[in-house]
Amino acid sequence: MTTIDEHGRPEPPLTAGELGTLLGFLDYQRATLAWKCAGLDAAGLRATTAASTMTLGGMLKHLAYVEDHWFSRSLHGNDAVAPWNAVDWKADEDWDWHSAAEDTPEQLLALWQSSVDRSRALVAEALADAEGDPLGRLARRTWPDGSAPSLRWILCHMIEEYARHNGHADLLRESIDGRTGE
Repeated sequence: MTTIDEHGRPEPPLTAGELGTLLGFLDYQRATLAWKCAGLDAAGLRATTAASTMTLGGMLKHLAYVEDHWFSRSLHGNDAVAPWNAVDWKADEDWDWHSAAEDTPEQLLALWQSSVDRSRALVAEALADAEGDPLGRLARRTWPDGSAPSLRWILCHMIEEYARHNGHADLLRESIDGRTGE
Protein backbone atom coordinates (compact mmCIF):
# COMPACT_ATOMS: atom_id res chain seq x y z
CA MET A 1 0.00 0.00 0.00
CA THR A 2 1.32 3.43 -0.95
CA THR A 3 1.30 6.13 1.72
CA ILE A 4 0.44 9.61 0.43
CA ASP A 5 1.80 12.54 2.44
CA GLU A 6 -0.01 15.78 3.26
CA HIS A 7 1.18 17.31 -0.04
CA GLY A 8 -0.14 14.48 -2.19
CA ARG A 9 3.23 12.81 -2.70
CA PRO A 10 3.60 9.02 -2.65
CA GLU A 11 6.18 8.04 -0.04
CA PRO A 12 8.90 5.82 -1.53
CA PRO A 13 8.53 2.24 -0.27
CA LEU A 14 10.68 1.35 2.73
CA THR A 15 11.24 -2.31 1.89
CA ALA A 16 10.91 -2.64 -1.88
CA GLY A 17 13.56 -4.11 -4.13
CA GLU A 18 15.84 -1.97 -6.27
CA LEU A 19 13.31 -1.34 -9.04
CA GLY A 20 10.47 -0.44 -6.67
CA THR A 21 12.75 1.85 -4.68
CA LEU A 22 14.03 3.70 -7.76
CA LEU A 23 10.55 4.13 -9.24
CA GLY A 24 9.21 5.17 -5.83
CA PHE A 25 11.81 7.89 -5.42
CA LEU A 26 11.29 9.14 -8.99
CA ASP A 27 7.52 9.37 -8.45
CA TYR A 28 8.11 11.18 -5.14
CA GLN A 29 10.33 13.74 -6.87
CA ARG A 30 7.80 14.19 -9.69
CA ALA A 31 5.03 14.75 -7.14
CA THR A 32 7.23 17.29 -5.32
CA LEU A 33 7.49 19.36 -8.51
CA ALA A 34 3.72 19.13 -9.02
CA TRP A 35 3.19 20.32 -5.42
CA LYS A 36 5.56 23.28 -5.88
CA CYS A 37 3.70 24.37 -9.04
CA ALA A 38 0.16 23.71 -7.79
CA GLY A 39 -2.32 26.54 -7.76
CA LEU A 40 -0.12 29.10 -9.51
CA ASP A 41 -1.39 31.33 -12.29
CA ALA A 42 0.63 32.39 -15.34
CA ALA A 43 2.36 35.19 -13.42
CA GLY A 44 3.39 32.75 -10.69
CA LEU A 45 4.79 30.28 -13.21
CA ARG A 46 6.77 33.11 -14.88
CA ALA A 47 8.16 34.61 -11.66
CA THR A 48 11.92 34.68 -11.10
CA THR A 49 14.04 35.25 -8.02
CA ALA A 50 17.39 36.94 -7.45
CA ALA A 51 19.57 37.12 -10.57
CA SER A 52 18.24 33.88 -12.06
CA THR A 53 15.94 33.77 -15.08
CA MET A 54 14.66 30.34 -13.99
CA THR A 55 10.89 30.00 -13.60
CA LEU A 56 8.59 27.23 -12.41
CA GLY A 57 6.93 27.23 -15.84
CA GLY A 58 10.32 26.83 -17.49
CA MET A 59 11.11 24.05 -15.06
CA LEU A 60 7.90 22.19 -15.98
CA LYS A 61 8.68 22.47 -19.69
CA HIS A 62 12.34 21.54 -19.19
CA LEU A 63 11.46 18.46 -17.17
CA ALA A 64 8.85 17.45 -19.77
CA TYR A 65 11.66 17.60 -22.33
CA VAL A 66 14.05 15.67 -20.07
CA GLU A 67 11.42 12.94 -19.52
CA ASP A 68 10.94 12.55 -23.28
CA HIS A 69 14.65 12.74 -24.00
CA TRP A 70 15.72 10.00 -21.60
CA PHE A 71 12.82 7.58 -21.75
CA SER A 72 11.69 7.92 -25.36
CA ARG A 73 14.72 9.08 -27.35
CA SER A 74 17.55 7.54 -25.35
CA LEU A 75 16.04 4.39 -23.83
CA HIS A 76 13.86 3.40 -26.80
CA GLY A 77 15.63 5.19 -29.66
CA ASN A 78 12.47 6.99 -30.77
CA ASP A 79 12.51 10.17 -32.82
CA ALA A 80 11.63 13.41 -31.06
CA VAL A 81 7.93 14.27 -30.92
CA ALA A 82 6.17 17.64 -30.81
CA PRO A 83 7.04 20.17 -29.61
CA TRP A 84 10.68 19.05 -29.33
CA ASN A 85 11.00 17.98 -32.98
CA ALA A 86 10.35 21.53 -34.25
CA VAL A 87 12.99 23.23 -32.07
CA ASP A 88 16.26 24.58 -33.43
CA TRP A 89 18.29 23.54 -30.38
CA LYS A 90 21.50 24.94 -31.89
CA ALA A 91 19.93 28.40 -32.11
CA ASP A 92 18.60 28.27 -28.52
CA GLU A 93 19.80 25.40 -26.35
CA ASP A 94 17.55 26.67 -23.54
CA TRP A 95 14.40 26.89 -25.67
CA ASP A 96 12.44 24.75 -23.23
CA TRP A 97 13.13 27.25 -20.45
CA HIS A 98 12.55 30.43 -22.52
CA SER A 99 9.47 29.39 -24.48
CA ALA A 100 7.49 28.47 -21.36
CA ALA A 101 6.60 32.15 -20.88
CA GLU A 102 4.41 31.85 -24.00
CA ASP A 103 2.42 28.91 -22.60
CA THR A 104 -0.54 28.92 -20.24
CA PRO A 105 -0.34 27.11 -16.89
CA GLU A 106 -2.75 24.51 -18.29
CA GLN A 107 -0.54 23.91 -21.35
CA LEU A 108 2.61 23.57 -19.23
CA LEU A 109 1.06 21.18 -16.73
CA ALA A 110 -0.52 19.10 -19.52
CA LEU A 111 2.78 18.91 -21.43
CA TRP A 112 4.66 17.84 -18.31
CA GLN A 113 1.99 15.33 -17.22
CA SER A 114 1.76 13.76 -20.68
CA SER A 115 5.57 13.38 -20.74
CA VAL A 116 5.49 11.72 -17.30
CA ASP A 117 2.67 9.39 -18.38
CA ARG A 118 4.55 8.49 -21.56
CA SER A 119 7.74 7.87 -19.54
CA ARG A 120 5.94 5.52 -17.15
CA ALA A 121 4.57 3.53 -20.09
CA LEU A 122 8.00 3.41 -21.76
CA VAL A 123 9.68 2.18 -18.57
CA ALA A 124 7.03 -0.55 -18.24
CA GLU A 125 7.64 -1.50 -21.89
CA ALA A 126 11.41 -1.64 -21.35
CA LEU A 127 10.98 -3.81 -18.25
CA ALA A 128 8.68 -6.18 -20.12
CA ASP A 129 11.19 -6.51 -22.98
CA ALA A 130 14.25 -6.95 -20.76
CA GLU A 131 15.97 -10.26 -20.25
CA GLY A 132 17.91 -11.11 -17.10
CA ASP A 133 18.52 -7.91 -15.11
CA PRO A 134 15.74 -5.54 -16.28
CA LEU A 135 17.51 -2.51 -14.81
CA GLY A 136 20.60 -3.45 -16.80
CA ARG A 137 18.74 -3.01 -20.10
CA LEU A 138 20.81 -0.62 -22.20
CA ALA A 139 19.48 2.43 -23.96
CA ARG A 140 19.06 1.99 -27.71
CA ARG A 141 20.53 5.41 -28.51
CA THR A 142 24.26 5.36 -27.84
CA TRP A 143 26.54 8.17 -26.81
CA PRO A 144 29.19 9.49 -29.23
CA ASP A 145 31.76 7.01 -27.87
CA GLY A 146 29.40 4.08 -28.56
CA SER A 147 28.50 3.41 -24.93
CA ALA A 148 24.91 3.41 -23.67
CA PRO A 149 23.48 4.00 -20.21
CA SER A 150 21.40 1.34 -18.50
CA LEU A 151 17.82 1.82 -17.37
CA ARG A 152 19.23 1.83 -13.82
CA TRP A 153 21.51 4.77 -14.71
CA ILE A 154 18.65 6.65 -16.43
CA LEU A 155 16.35 6.23 -13.41
CA CYS A 156 19.08 7.43 -11.02
CA HIS A 157 19.82 10.37 -13.32
CA MET A 158 16.14 11.34 -13.44
CA ILE A 159 15.89 11.23 -9.63
CA GLU A 160 18.94 13.51 -9.49
CA GLU A 161 17.50 15.84 -12.14
CA TYR A 162 14.22 16.25 -10.29
CA ALA A 163 15.87 16.59 -6.86
CA ARG A 164 18.17 19.35 -8.13
CA HIS A 165 15.34 21.28 -9.77
CA ASN A 166 13.02 20.74 -6.80
CA GLY A 167 15.58 22.67 -4.73
CA HIS A 168 15.23 25.52 -7.21
CA ALA A 169 11.44 25.14 -7.05
CA ASP A 170 11.54 25.60 -3.26
CA LEU A 171 13.25 28.97 -3.63
CA LEU A 172 10.99 30.11 -6.47
CA ARG A 173 7.76 29.14 -4.71
CA GLU A 174 8.83 30.84 -1.48
CA SER A 175 9.62 34.04 -3.41
CA ILE A 176 6.21 33.96 -5.08
CA ASP A 177 3.88 33.52 -2.12
CA GLY A 178 5.96 32.57 0.91
CA ARG A 179 4.92 28.91 0.72
CA THR A 180 7.66 26.69 2.10
CA GLY A 181 8.14 23.03 2.82
CA GLU A 182 10.60 20.27 2.14
